[in-house]
Amino acid sequence: MSLKSLLLTATKAIGATLLTSLAANAAYLKWEAIELPASSGASCGNGTPYRFFVNRTPFTSKTVVMYEGGGACWEQATCANKGGVKLAAVNPNGIPADYLSTWSYQAHLGLVTPFTSRLDPLTSVQTQSWNIVYVPYCTGDVHTGNKVAVYSDSDPANPLVWQHKGAVNAKAVTAWMAANMPKPAQLLLTGFSAGGVGSTANYPQMRTGLNPTRSALLADSGPLFWTPRDSTPEQSPSLPLHNRIREAWGLDEPTGMITELIGKYPGAGDVNNLGTITYGLNKIFPQDRIGYAMFQEDADFSAFSYEKFYPDIANAATPTDRLAALNSRWRQDINTWVAHMPSSANLGYFLPNYRQINESHCLTIVTFGDTGIKERNLASVGTFVDNLLASSGPVIRAQEVSRIKAAATTLSDLVAQLIGKAGLF
Repeated sequence: MSLKSLLLTATKAIGATLLTSLAANAAYLKWEAIELPASSGASCGNGTPYRFFVNRTPFTSKTVVMYEGGGACWEQATCANKGGVKLAAVNPNGIPADYLSTWSYQAHLGLVTPFTSRLDPLTSVQTQSWNIVYVPYCTGDVHTGNKVAVYSDSDPANPLVWQHKGAVNAKAVTAWMAANMPKPAQLLLTGFSAGGVGSTANYPQMRTGLNPTRSALLADSGPLFWTPRDSTPEQSPSLPLHNRIREAWGLDEPTGMITELIGKYPGAGDVNNLGTITYGLNKIFPQDRIGYAMFQEDADFSAFSYEKFYPDIANAATPTDRLAALNSRWRQDINTWVAHMPSSANLGYFLPNYRQINESHCLTIVTFGDTGIKERNLASVGTFVDNLLASSGPVIRAQEVSRIKAAATTLSDLVAQLIGKAGLF
């Protein structure tokens, strides 16, 4: 057989193998629901099976993992989330197999985030060509719990048994990915709101379990503020919240996330100060790039953090008074958090003041538009994302000073401002 014939035969064989492989993996470039078995320990809060979603590509092993946000709970009514309860947790009825296409999901979160799109109409980000893993939220514990709670505070005759299994779910997702997906050449863990906390707290176990060649974290609007247990609420506004969730979600119990994390990685932080985890990840993984983002006038996460613990917020005379009381504590927590940030080139933050979308909560939902820090010539949070995904150079540290909103300089900024003014999100 001639060389030409051999090459032709080999080419046909390779082509046939590729087509067979593609056919066998028909889930490529579309969402695939993965239901974790009960044996994994994974569960939604109401005890239904936990599902997450994978959108794979045959063209790269690079992977982005997005942790979903959506409130938190440590009471009966807020976990059950019935009848429009204020400051409740999302998805109390679990995660259906068609979750990403259900009306309630689309209506509640709109375009969700550019990180879950292959082709987003408003924002382009390099991870849109990567493998995408979406980790839904249905446990009310910001993806960190490992405790079965029984709540009867609002309806003693009908107690609610609730599975705070967020940390267990995250471990099971990691195990599935390690067994069913290639080792990532590059990994980005990210998440918004509750998912911002979840991506931070679960970073060590997922980073270790997947063992990527390169790795980064972008935690959006889910801060773990500097909150020593021996401080006071005047010194650490988030102290009452942290004390409550430690007990409610079992964080300090023998199988709790904080106990396990600090036990395995003593350098990750101080068990008596949840905020130290923020600064510990870069020490454990000095080659990784760690970044945090939030708005300084966030009126949503701040409400979860303070409203149930401070009467001057809960009983404020006017909405303006309420927002002022929220923001004074939020900015105090942010400034203390920044002041304790250690000097490290692989650790940074991106802190613009506000945008009208979603009460200035979350920079990476809907669009990256109108999230820039123009006084630093940083066009949007997309600049921060690219910086985190770079292979070298210091991670950006930027805190916006001026509270005067800069004029829109891009179409993306203009669209975001119009969306905010229209009250669509």
